[in-house]
Amino acid sequence: MADRGVDLSALPKEVRDQLAELDLELSEGDITQKGYEKKRTKLLAPYIIHTPVAPPRQNDVQPPAPSSSSSHPPPPSSSSRYRERRSRRTHRSGGTRDDRYRSDIHTEAVQAALAKHKEEKMALPMPTKRRSTYVQSPIETRTPPDSSSGSEDETAVRRQSSVVASPPQVNPNLQSPDSWINRTVQGSSTSSSASSTLSHGEAKPQPQSQPQPQPQSQPQPQYKPQYQPLYQPQYQPQSQQHEHPHAASVADMLAHSRIGPSENSAPPPDVTAVAPPSRGARVDLPSNAVVRGMSRGQSRSSMMETADGVPVSSRVSTKIQQLLNTLKRPKRPPLSEFFTDDQEEIVEVPQPDPNTPRPEGRQIIPVKGEPLGVVSNWPPALQAALARWGATQGKSPALTALDITGKPLYTLTYGKLWSRSVKLAYTLLNKLGTKNEQILKPGDRVALVYPNSDPGMFWVAFYGCLLAEVIPVPIEVPLSRKDAGISQVGFLLGSCGVGLALTSEICLKGLPKTPTGEILQFKGWPRLKWVVTDSKYLTKPSKDWQPHIPTANTDPAYIEYKASKEGTVVGVAVSKVAMLTHCQALTQACNYCEGETLVNVLDFKKDMGLWHGVLSAVMNRIHTISVPYAVMKACPLSWVQRVHIHKARVALVKCRDLHWAMMAHREQRDTSLASLRMLIVADGANPWSVSSCDAFLNVFQSHGLKPEVICPCATSPEAMTVAIRRPGVPGAPLPARAILSMGGLSHGVIRVNTEDKNSALTVQDVGHVMPGALMCIVKPDGPPQLCKTDEIGEIIVNSRAGGNMYYGLPGVTKNTFEVIPVNSNGVPIGEIPFVRSGLLGFIGPGSLIFVVGKIEGLLMVSGRRHNADDLVATALAVEPVKTVYRGRIAVFSVTVFYDERVVIVAEQRPDASEEDSFQWMSRVLQAIDSIHQVGLYCLALVPANTLPKTPLGGIHISDTKQFFLDGNLHPCNILMCPHTCVTNLPKPRQKQPVGVGPASVMVGNLVAGKRIAQAAGRDLGMIEDQDLVRKHQYLAEALHWRAQTDPDHVLFVLLNAKGVAVSTATCVQLHKRAEKIAAALMEKGSINTGENVVLLYPPGIDLIAAFYGCLYAGCVPVNVRPPHPQNLAATLPTVRMIIDVSKAACILTTQHLMRTLRSKEAAASVNIKTWPTIIDTDDLPRRRPPQIYKPPTAEMIAYLDFSVSTTGMLTGVKISHAAVSALCRSIKLQCELYSSRQIAICLDPYCGLGFVLWCLSSVYSGHQSILIPPFELESCLSLWLSTLSQYRVRDTFCSYSVMELCTKGLGTQTELLKARGVNLSCVRSCVVIAEERPRLVLTHSFSKLFKDIGLSPRAVSTAFGSRVNLAICLQGTTGPDPCTVYVDMKSLRHDRVRLVERGAPQSLPLMESGKILPGVRVIIVNPETRGPLGDSHLGEIWVNSPHSASGYYTIYGEESLQANHFNTKLSFGDPQTLWARTGYLGFVKRTELLDASGDRHDALFVVGSLDETLELRGLRYHPIDIETSVSRAHRSIAESAVFTWTNLLVVVSELCGSEQDALDLVPLITNVVLEEHHLIVGVVVIVDPGVIPINSRGEKQRMHLRDSFLADQLDPIYVAYNM
Repeated sequence: MADRGVDLSALPKEVRDQLAELDLELSEGDITQKGYEKKRTKLLAPYIIHTPVAPPRQNDVQPPAPSSSSSHPPPPSSSSRYRERRSRRTHRSGGTRDDRYRSDIHTEAVQAALAKHKEEKMALPMPTKRRSTYVQSPIETRTPPDSSSGSEDETAVRRQSSVVASPPQVNPNLQSPDSWINRTVQGSSTSSSASSTLSHGEAKPQPQSQPQPQPQSQPQPQYKPQYQPLYQPQYQPQSQQHEHPHAASVADMLAHSRIGPSENSAPPPDVTAVAPPSRGARVDLPSNAVVRGMSRGQSRSSMMETADGVPVSSRVSTKIQQLLNTLKRPKRPPLSEFFTDDQEEIVEVPQPDPNTPRPEGRQIIPVKGEPLGVVSNWPPALQAALARWGATQGKSPALTALDITGKPLYTLTYGKLWSRSVKLAYTLLNKLGTKNEQILKPGDRVALVYPNSDPGMFWVAFYGCLLAEVIPVPIEVPLSRKDAGISQVGFLLGSCGVGLALTSEICLKGLPKTPTGEILQFKGWPRLKWVVTDSKYLTKPSKDWQPHIPTANTDPAYIEYKASKEGTVVGVAVSKVAMLTHCQALTQACNYCEGETLVNVLDFKKDMGLWHGVLSAVMNRIHTISVPYAVMKACPLSWVQRVHIHKARVALVKCRDLHWAMMAHREQRDTSLASLRMLIVADGANPWSVSSCDAFLNVFQSHGLKPEVICPCATSPEAMTVAIRRPGVPGAPLPARAILSMGGLSHGVIRVNTEDKNSALTVQDVGHVMPGALMCIVKPDGPPQLCKTDEIGEIIVNSRAGGNMYYGLPGVTKNTFEVIPVNSNGVPIGEIPFVRSGLLGFIGPGSLIFVVGKIEGLLMVSGRRHNADDLVATALAVEPVKTVYRGRIAVFSVTVFYDERVVIVAEQRPDASEEDSFQWMSRVLQAIDSIHQVGLYCLALVPANTLPKTPLGGIHISDTKQFFLDGNLHPCNILMCPHTCVTNLPKPRQKQPVGVGPASVMVGNLVAGKRIAQAAGRDLGMIEDQDLVRKHQYLAEALHWRAQTDPDHVLFVLLNAKGVAVSTATCVQLHKRAEKIAAALMEKGSINTGENVVLLYPPGIDLIAAFYGCLYAGCVPVNVRPPHPQNLAATLPTVRMIIDVSKAACILTTQHLMRTLRSKEAAASVNIKTWPTIIDTDDLPRRRPPQIYKPPTAEMIAYLDFSVSTTGMLTGVKISHAAVSALCRSIKLQCELYSSRQIAICLDPYCGLGFVLWCLSSVYSGHQSILIPPFELESCLSLWLSTLSQYRVRDTFCSYSVMELCTKGLGTQTELLKARGVNLSCVRSCVVIAEERPRLVLTHSFSKLFKDIGLSPRAVSTAFGSRVNLAICLQGTTGPDPCTVYVDMKSLRHDRVRLVERGAPQSLPLMESGKILPGVRVIIVNPETRGPLGDSHLGEIWVNSPHSASGYYTIYGEESLQANHFNTKLSFGDPQTLWARTGYLGFVKRTELLDASGDRHDALFVVGSLDETLELRGLRYHPIDIETSVSRAHRSIAESAVFTWTNLLVVVSELCGSEQDALDLVPLITNVVLEEHHLIVGVVVIVDPGVIPINSRGEKQRMHLRDSFLADQLDPIYVAYNM
């Protein structure tokens, strides 16, 4: 050290002060070791006797601070920092840097642990944030946080200084705003999140030209990527115009992610980045357009292999790659106790580790305190002592109160205290209420509501209550309705039966009032009468009235409140004799003498502040000087000055007060603490108090403070004072300290730390047991068994001076106040009851008591104990000062998936940058991991001043935890680490090879009496009449026949948004329009028979006419959804693709759409020069084709049905004429359709059953179809329902998206609809057309909501179709109602069906998908063995029916694909029948219901599409189940979608609340998926409403979402990468 040859005491005073300031800066973390040494050397240079300078330390972690010694004017660049530090010392404004947790040894340990991690180099991907979301950016000026709530420190100073001068070291990541603006102009306009990931493979990062000075610990080049967008969309919705976030490019992030661009990876048509924020444009999009049947070599050309063989898209986001790399790193070896997945129970009890340290000592013997001495003149009750001093020492000062500046405000003498207390007692007993009724009687409980700044009023009220023999219950002053824990205080008042509150006039005026001026009724509080106790309102008692002062007995004297770990507030009742005995024990232990002076900084309403400063003080006629919290905030040194001025003998403080005094001590050169004989440290039981005591002694020893006067003590509300260190003999050696191993502590054993100094805990003793008490240590959980001598346990005390009960709560009282310890055999060791103190500790050598933590701060993780205070200390040892406020960290645990998980929440400083915060968070993770060997589950930073506070400025832990669990914390930064800390997941399932032969399965099923799972609709029956056969063989002939036999029958009515019929078509009109179109096709298009023609029409009658026109001309119609005019860039490529794939010879469309296809906008996304012939059918001449084409056989193709599946596959299937007529016939029979019937259709008519109902069914059956285009509902929500009512429609068909629109939009307006006369009692069946599992929640809520306007609960049902067969189930008019079963989700993941009762945990309700159509047979088959399965077994649904499609329409005609799906035979059982594979999992269950023929009804339950399932951990998950859980997690989640990327589960959630809720969702989503599905979420993406692409059938396009996410096109609000 540079001062080796210097006698420090001989230095000039100012140099000594500067050195002291330097020491403080170093201990504060405001300066590095190197900076410290440099400055110190400079200061001492003139006084040094040539000594070599120690070399600076190499492994310094913090960047060197600019050197600014006070002897020279500081250089300008660092002036702000310097000024800030000076001013921070002067106006210290609160408990921010609470130094309870500072320990230099610990800080070094943490830095060493981090240095070890540095070598392994963790590269955590930083979360991606949208700039607009967070005000916490380092660049904009922001409104200062509200600093009224007490424990802020230098926010004001910092803010001002951050404006004054730029910080000395510019981080290249934080560019100035103009560099953002430039970037935005040149950068990709599709995505704002692109800038934080190297999104497109072609962006080559350029290293910055001048390297900036970097902290040594991060030798990372800084990159500033330039983005070249792959294409510019034409249409920019509002939601995109956010600036780019600053480039968060940590080098590691790029290290693993240099994926080169692949040549031919054209981006998929992008929905998400450009669709307007509303879900207006429903888009069907193939993902990268994989067409079934293209040769495999050509399809996913944009996939490539990464090094480890995982196919990766070239545009994959670097962050995800980085996350994968991080997760691949070897973690701490997982706990050996992996849970095996039993079918019934998931989690087994973990097996203990054989290497766990175990206690080896003998059983502990209870320790006795010294006997309580007999004092001759000891008063019989505390009130008697007050009476005595009031009478004999009336002039003697009892209490001095200070004003806000720390000057004495008034002094209350013992005479005044006595007379006022007597007046109050008299008033309470005689003057409340009317003459005859006495409101208060002895034994009643009364609340005392006095502010901390008014001790005098409180003393009078407290002693007044004692004299009136009513029981005072001191509580905090309620400031607002939203106070932390306010309703719990109501619980306390209720359980104590309080009906009256005493307060002062000033306080009463300040209480929150209603507009009428009454005091607010606080949440959960009983009704209270308020009584003001100022002297002027009190009545002087009559001469003969004397208060009754009985000898102390066991009745309650007062009730002290206590908040438990869960946040409940209970009252500990202290009896009169316990109060008296406690005062006696404290007097003896502290050796109080009459007339001493005591300075009290603690809260006088409870705990030590009350016991010493109010009760023992009066007992011994002590003069108390009360220093309120507000004074300490304004002038932290005030208590030291009071000790000096009054020559006080005793001071009562907390570590915080020691720390604040040290921070400010230089302002007082001449204070002396020599008068102190006892400095009682009230929170000395906190293991981290030792460093505060040492540091304080260090600073103030030169001011006369003697080392032996520091007296830590341990207390709890239940046991009161547990132990206190007695003042030592001057010159005697100070007690030894215990240096314990944290590892041992976590297993509850005491091991002296020898091997690893990083994980040591230094603990000071809290003295000996109190006089007259007996103490022992018992196990904290289970029966109170005595611990061994080397074991940590809960301290329990037997003494007359302790709490007696939790008032009004006899049940809880027994477990705490009446504990009888047992020995290792479970035998009670005696009769006497002990009280649990809630403190964890052990008895050391010489019967000294050591406390290592509190039960309420105990976190039990995987069977090991961790102390919240220890974790806080470790977090704070990681350069805390820059990022978070010291005194505002909450540590708690939440139960997720059968174990406790550790959560840390801290308040972030307003000037901390994203980068700093993230850096700090990742280092806290590493530090806690190495020092405590425990993984953090979640680390959240919230904006300054947003955590709920306790009245004296601490953090209200239980409220913080509740906010976290309810999603109301609103963090500005969050890091979840479920991958590292959840080690108790079940083992991944190993799939068993199918070894059992099919025949044996079959025989086994038959032997077990199980029927094969198959079901069939009724027979289609034969058509006898030849004429009908002709009519029904081909639809074209059916239309022709209807036009001749019933020309004016209206087949179709099209409605607009106003409900007006804008066009209708009778049989003959439709026939003639079809003829015109057929003629045009033959003339203009010169189309040959059998060629494909694309129909591009909005939903309407033109589409139907064009369809029949094609049939008349003998060509094959291909119906395509027209592009969305506002969103051509996204929707036109799909149209183009279908036209190309189907090799269409011609396009039929409207004039308007024809213009669109040829427009400039269209040219931006497709080549418009190569369209086939386009014919607009709006104004065709009246021509008839030479003849109507008749196909030679019914097996010819009638039309092609193209659809984009939810997995992004574009598939076209061929539907033959025979299939069309069989399907129409089947629907006619099932729904009883005939000419006089009317049905309403509100569906998209582009594929599947929707198209069949819109275009084909009416022509076949002759019923009238009322057509309602779904997009009209956007301008008039009630259109569909009012149409049903107006036309008295009995049968209607809709899609899920229509049903959802009505449920969300009209659910609250049923009264309004009723008033308009809407009545749905006519509706007999309302069928949802879909190709998915029935959405039970939606159909139920729809039925429930519209029950009020007459909708029958039986009306709503669903249909089911697939690509291979457009209609398998459809609820008809007859037959039993659809039934619902409950299946066990755990079994489903194992491909099993286990039926459970409704309401069983983990149960999933499934509704039957409608009745199986006539002519259809289904069978459930094992997709691997292709053998049939038994009833109620899960397998693939295979279907056999005359209306199955004939095959995929393929370009190259790959027959293998087709045969596989369309003509498959069972491997055994019935090998003749040809089946089509639907690709859906489901099961058949025989029900108790009877069908029309009187047989038992077989119900088909669809579980989900095989293509969509996620294979994770060897189990099969259906995305919809995970999404349902996610949507329940928080009220702000509108919609969610999940997909996997490699083996990561990605959850995308739409946020419908405010953007500050975005980060609240991350832990809730992670929790719910872990709890309910036993999966760890890898990435959580929060996006705007409407971003998840949904197709026309209301199905989520998850693969498309995945592609957009990986290509960085989502513009997310927030992306969290879970570690």
